Amino acid sequence: MDFNLLFDSIPEPIVVLSREYKVVAATDAFLETSLRTREQLIGSHFLLEAFPEKELAYQDNLVRKGLDQVLETKQPVRLGVMRYDIHTPGSKEGAYEVRYWEINQTPVLDSEGNVTYIIQKPLDVTERETSQAALQKSEGKFRFMADAMPQLVFTVDQDGSISYFNKRWEEYTGKSLQELMQTGWQQVIHPDDLENTMAKWETAANSGTEMQIELRKRDKNGTYRWHLCRSIPMKNAEGNITMWIGSSTDIHDTRKLVQELLDSNEQMVLLADQVQHAYEKAESERKTLERLIMEAPAMFVILRGADHRFELMNDRYRQLYPGRDLIGMPLGEALPDIKAQGFTKLLDKVYQTGETYIAEGVPIILPKGGSDEMEERFFNFSYQPIYEAQKIAGILAFGYDITNEILFRKKLENL
Repeated sequence: MDFNLLFDSIPEPIVVLSREYKVVAATDAFLETSLRTREQLIGSHFLLEAFPEKELAYQDNLVRKGLDQVLETKQPVRLGVMRYDIHTPGSKEGAYEVRYWEINQTPVLDSEGNVTYIIQKPLDVTERETSQAALQKSEGKFRFMADAMPQLVFTVDQDGSISYFNKRWEEYTGKSLQELMQTGWQQVIHPDDLENTMAKWETAANSGTEMQIELRKRDKNGTYRWHLCRSIPMKNAEGNITMWIGSSTDIHDTRKLVQELLDSNEQMVLLADQVQHAYEKAESERKTLERLIMEAPAMFVILRGADHRFELMNDRYRQLYPGRDLIGMPLGEALPDIKAQGFTKLLDKVYQTGETYIAEGVPIILPKGGSDEMEERFFNFSYQPIYEAQKIAGILAFGYDITNEILFRKKLENL
């Protein structure tokens, strides 16, 4: 039997080292994984010649330490995930492929129990590690957006346990997130609203349907304000609920405004009905967090670089310019009408100084319904710098339309 042929054909990446860490044998699978030839490896020193220990490689020489430990203890060693980039054959000097590995080192003992060879089996986990890194980056981006929202955002596990509150909860209630996680959120709800809220939640949880309710929540000053609370179940491909996503929007001022209109006098009944209808329509359009934060009932845009290129925007912002592909374009080039209104200068200042810009009730001229006709609308918005490696890399723009509220207020003032 040809044992060399048999070993070379093992479908696992395996390399055999001598006590001096010189390569004795390697399977075809190892050669394919490491982008090396058998002639390059056999007889070469594993750490000094075949795979040099260079900066950022082998994480503090863990491979060498593992081999030394195998020689000393005569026991197998399993190393955690580490990065070691592979030089691409035929490429120019310095061209490497990013690789992550999990490595097992096993001693081969002779009849007297001495280590004669060391078998090293590397497992390429690059795809897994890069996928996890991408997922963490994506989760971090959406968590940043959730914390920037003025709504009180929360998530609930499939078993009904609260799993997340955004920073707005802490700012609004004056309670720490840890305290809120430990049933402190129930103390925020008005005692007269708590029983009804819990009953509605139980019904929604049992039926797997969304829940919507108006209730009062106490702020850090002890004042109860009305909120529109909505939670939506997220389901997997099999239709099973994996979590609930919810948000609570402050509607106290709008509700108070409507009540003032209703109570003004009997001769204003018709106007009060119209305002109530407009209020209900506005609240129905005030979408809370649905399935993903990207579907928030407010406008989110991430602008990258000094020229403010569109990198990410949610559906609510796209509705301002239906049918137009803005991703990758500088704001000034893509929306010259916005630039003409002076907003690029505000963005430039935030990008240069790192100071957040907040505006309330600002009029903006926008296309009406995606047509060429322009109309004036009012917005509350903010520009916040995005930092990467302690440097400003872009701007998060958040805003929501308050045109109806402004118009209601003007009607009330006229009355």
